Amino acid sequence: MPSANALIGQSGGPTSVINSSLVGVVDAAKKSKAIARVFGMRFGIEGVLNDFLLDLSGESAETLKAVRQAPSSALGSSRLKLKDEHLPQVIERLKQCNIRYLFMIGGNDTMDTIHRVTDYAAKNGYDLQGIGVPKTVDNDLYGTHFAPGFPSAARYVALSVLQGGRLARDMQRVDQFTIFQTVGRSAGWLPAAAALARAKPADPPHVILMPERPFVRDAFLASVKKAHEQYGFCSIICGEGITHADGTPVSASETRDKFNNIEFGAMGGTSAAMMLHRLISNEFGWRGEFQVTESLSMCAADRAVKLDLDLAYGLGREAARLALEGNTGVMVTLKPPKKVAGVESFGFGTAPLSEVANHARPLPDKFIGADGMSVTKACLAYLKPLVGELPEYGSLTIKKAKKS
Repeated sequence: MPSANALIGQSGGPTSVINSSLVGVVDAAKKSKAIARVFGMRFGIEGVLNDFLLDLSGESAETLKAVRQAPSSALGSSRLKLKDEHLPQVIERLKQCNIRYLFMIGGNDTMDTIHRVTDYAAKNGYDLQGIGVPKTVDNDLYGTHFAPGFPSAARYVALSVLQGGRLARDMQRVDQFTIFQTVGRSAGWLPAAAALARAKPADPPHVILMPERPFVRDAFLASVKKAHEQYGFCSIICGEGITHADGTPVSASETRDKFNNIEFGAMGGTSAAMMLHRLISNEFGWRGEFQVTESLSMCAADRAVKLDLDLAYGLGREAARLALEGNTGVMVTLKPPKKVAGVESFGFGTAPLSEVANHARPLPDKFIGADGMSVTKACLAYLKPLVGELPEYGSLTIKKAKKS
């Protein structure tokens, strides 16, 4: 008879496919003869601390199938910073519920949380298999080819810039520039994805600002002016976390979260896009607009990529398999794809939680153009298979008609 239970949590910002990973873990755990019940944390680790667990074993296959396609975090999320004094309470609650398998789906901070819990359990003689499942739209997780959630968010950005770029082109006599801001505190993967929208030199985006390169005022304004002279307008993409050379955020926000990360969209602060808008307007006297979508790219289920959904589910199942085999202290990962019968196929691997928690993966130098405001062919080659084909829209021949 099964003698242990499993517990699953979701944490940090959601993605369009985070629930697919959740259902992957649940499906595999429910089929296991070693697991009696599967619980879910309500609002991340807060659910453990506040004694609010859900019984996922009782959910029907139909419900789980529907949840797998649903946006946001079905269990509810949290950004609570786990403190050392919380750890005894967490382990005591796990003991009370006879939980021997622990899974958390999230990013760097989440991997830090599960790493600390499993490490504390081991040091105090409590047998606990803890496995992390990757998730982030920022794509900055160490050790995995990409993080589930990123392809769908990247498609959201690419489609937004493709479609919004048409609007910017056709409204150039009204607005001479547009600025689209993506999420991404310290990594430029999502701003880079906007480049997929550009089929011809005149197509947006014209300038891409990424956190990996310092913002240089004069170089930026020169690029904006050049694009305007060439195309009649300028399309700019910026990551929310772009900084000046001294590390000061362009957004100039002073508000920080519990992990000491700058809250770029915080009340009372401003946004990088807003600051760039002011800079351009003051310099050239142009009218323009800024588009700050905030967290919408995290929950756009209508733009979710099938590859993303499928691999997120597969990683959830793989996490359960690893735990049941006695593995602990690792995050499941995706290996770079290999072509099998002409089709790219992804394999699974692992990375130590301690390394994932303490390392980030910025956009590589080889993916960033020499000017620091564009991307390379290598970057596009990485992005295209993840995002999938984008629609092609027709255009009129812009040529003044001759008088009859």
